[in-house]
Amino acid sequence: MNCSRFSAALGFCGLAYLFGLSSNIGDLSFISSAQGQPAALTKSQSDVLNTYNGALSAFKSILSERRAQINAKQKLPDTPGQALYLARINMMSAYKDLTDALPSKIGRPNKFGIPPAYFDADAEPLIDEYKNLFNIMHAPPANAQNSDTPFKDVVDLGTVIARAKGLDAANAEVAGRISLGVFFAETDGNQNIGNARSNKYMGSFQTGVTEDQTGQMKWAAIKKPISAIDPALYARDDKEETRVGNLDRRFNHWIGVRNGLMNAHADIFPQIPMIVKTLPNPIDQIKVFELIQIIPSPTKSALNSGNLANYRISDPRIMFYLRNNSMFAFGQADRARTSATFREILDAMWLFNDKFERALVKYNEIKAQRKG
Repeated sequence: MNCSRFSAALGFCGLAYLFGLSSNIGDLSFISSAQGQPAALTKSQSDVLNTYNGALSAFKSILSERRAQINAKQKLPDTPGQALYLARINMMSAYKDLTDALPSKIGRPNKFGIPPAYFDADAEPLIDEYKNLFNIMHAPPANAQNSDTPFKDVVDLGTVIARAKGLDAANAEVAGRISLGVFFAETDGNQNIGNARSNKYMGSFQTGVTEDQTGQMKWAAIKKPISAIDPALYARDDKEETRVGNLDRRFNHWIGVRNGLMNAHADIFPQIPMIVKTLPNPIDQIKVFELIQIIPSPTKSALNSGNLANYRISDPRIMFYLRNNSMFAFGQADRARTSATFREILDAMWLFNDKFERALVKYNEIKAQRKG
């Protein structure tokens, strides 16, 4: 994997799923724009208010357009989620500019846990509709090969791959936990999904064909030692290989996850002891491996620098990729940044936190079941 991945549809990385699924919204027209401004606004304050109201209106418009197209069973445009995604980013960014200029506009907490300075809770139904539309557009193909144990599969594969890479049992468990976190980051834990923002990246680990093939080759190279580490998993793998047949391998959950992990993450697993020592927070650890998905080369350089937290990234392309994955994307101050340390990048991944927290809960459930 390399950074060119993100030239396709501005990347994915599960951002359509940064919010959980919810019910249908129906009529969007009741959502109000930011009103009730003070009696005397400066021109700059008036400008940011108008910009936010325009961004909010544009978000409503594209949501209504996609809903009408889907309900009428019309052919959707290519990468139909891209316009939705950009409109959401623009709305949140404009709101941050508004609250920077008019702190009194910071309102009540919202059900998504987004900091109120970045999101008006009155717009919650818009995000509900956003999620519902992506759920429809990301639906797996009819012939996708699901697993009855999708979360356990991810943990088992991550753990055994780490053991085959030389990690002890304790650090291999960390690899399993991290793998589950990346699964949630990429798809919110939904297996075999498509991608409404890209025609290239598909499946449970959102891989391209080349990435899947690379992962397949790397898996073949370690499959023999895995047979000694976990014979049952080895046997399961053989069954899935038989089952997949001529199907796009990314739409067999087991194989898609396995090849995704082998393609990008397995080579980094040996650095888990260092990562854990440097970043003791489990969510930070997952973020490192999600950045392997988003900006692989700079992340590897940071890991090899000997000063992970303070490693600075200033390449404009890399900052672009980060912004297209909701980091440094909200408000003029963030958008004006030309560089960031790795610690600052981890902190900027706050929209991922809820997903990673849910992944940790699921991981602990799986671990408890094993002990039981």
